[in-house]
Amino acid sequence: MPSQKNKFTAGILAIIFGVLGIHKLYLGKVGLFFLFIFLFIISISIDFPITAFWGLIEGLVLLFMSDAEFDKKYNRGIIAARRGPLDVRREEQLKRYHQLPGQKPVQSRAKNQSAQAVVKANALKTSGIKKYKDFDLEDAILDFQEGLTLMQNDPALHFNLACAYSLTEKKHLAYQHLALSVANGLNDVQRILTHEDLAFVRIQPEFDEFRKSGFKLYPSSNSEAPSTMQSSQESDHVEEKLELDDTILGKLNKLSELRSKGIISQDEFDFERKKMMNK
Repeated sequence: MPSQKNKFTAGILAIIFGVLGIHKLYLGKVGLFFLFIFLFIISISIDFPITAFWGLIEGLVLLFMSDAEFDKKYNRGIIAARRGPLDVRREEQLKRYHQLPGQKPVQSRAKNQSAQAVVKANALKTSGIKKYKDFDLEDAILDFQEGLTLMQNDPALHFNLACAYSLTEKKHLAYQHLALSVANGLNDVQRILTHEDLAFVRIQPEFDEFRKSGFKLYPSSNSEAPSTMQSSQESDHVEEKLELDDTILGKLNKLSELRSKGIISQDEFDFERKKMMNK
């Protein structure tokens, strides 16, 4: 089993013995070590220290490289990637709420879902959560949306999508998917009151109305004492948002069918999906 490499040791070896490529040998890059030896011989013949300059530069690069980057490049598979406090906090919360890959997937209530659709939807859920953890929220939303085209009644997909919409401050869509998550059997509605990524939703004036309804009614977007006309306009706006979301789901489903039939490629599918979501 290969031993763990030390960034400081590698940097010092490169600066002092870089002329012979000893640091490459230490880092397990045997091929590059022999390249250094070859260039060292050439350096002697032309009386110019090529490898000495190269070793000095690489030594400085190694010393100023972050620990995470060094481990990723030279200690891959030996030690776990270093995580910051934010990564730890998010992972703990995802575990607590059963949103991490590896947790037992929540199966759709629909009895006519094929096993292939369930597997694909859970794969999209897993990839969406990975992007969500990396704060790539736009692509995470796309994966969750595509997963819902396969399993429309999956409460976990709706809940994850609501969290992503909350973080991107799209409160109407967040409320919609929270309600759908509850309607489709979310086991612990207490998550809605405690999940940190739903903080934006909870500070909205509509949230009390939503909570009192048992998280089942889409709250109206009302300001203080709105007029009847304002309420009507707000209601129309919510309905428009919901219709738009349903339309996107339908289009994503159609794109998925075209891709599965080989009519469009994966790249074409990704391009059309991103264009659709950015409209």
